[in-house]
Amino acid sequence: MRISARADYAVRAVLELAVRAGGDPVKAETIAAVQDIPHKFLEGILGDLRRGGIVESRRGGGGGYRLARDAAKLTVADVIRTVDGPIVSVRGERPTTLTYTGSAEPLLPLWIALRANVRKILEGVTIADIAGAELPVMVRELAADPASWVNP
Repeated sequence: MRISARADYAVRAVLELAVRAGGDPVKAETIAAVQDIPHKFLEGILGDLRRGGIVESRRGGGGGYRLARDAAKLTVADVIRTVDGPIVSVRGERPTTLTYTGSAEPLLPLWIALRANVRKILEGVTIADIAGAELPVMVRELAADPASWVNP
C-alpha cells in the first residue's frame, strides 16, 4: 500500500484545522505555510474536502476553512477516501471485484485481508486522536515494535 502525497497533505491539512478548531477560519495560505504543502496543490485538496463534507469554507477577509465535522468522529480513512477513493485497490480495482483462477486463487483472500487490516487501523484513528497525541493502543504498540521501523 502506498499513501499518496495528496492523502498525506489532506490528513495534515485536516489535522491543522482540528488543532485550531474553535477559532477563526484558517486561510489556505496559513495551512500551506505551517504544514509545508504547496499552496496550489492544497487548494485542490481543500476543494475535494469541502465537496466531501470534511471541511467548510467561508469567503471574504475573515474567511478560510474549518472542519465541517467533529474531529472525534472523523477518521483518517474518511479523509483519505475523500481525496483518493478506496483505501486499498489492486490495479485500480476494489479487491472484492476481482477474480483469480488456478494457482492465483489464494491472492484474493490475501488482498481482502490486507484491506481489512489497513481499514482497521485507518478507521480506528480519528483526527482528534492525532490532534491530542493520543493514538489508539493498537497503533502505539505496532509503532513501538522495532521491526516496524526496519526497511526490508
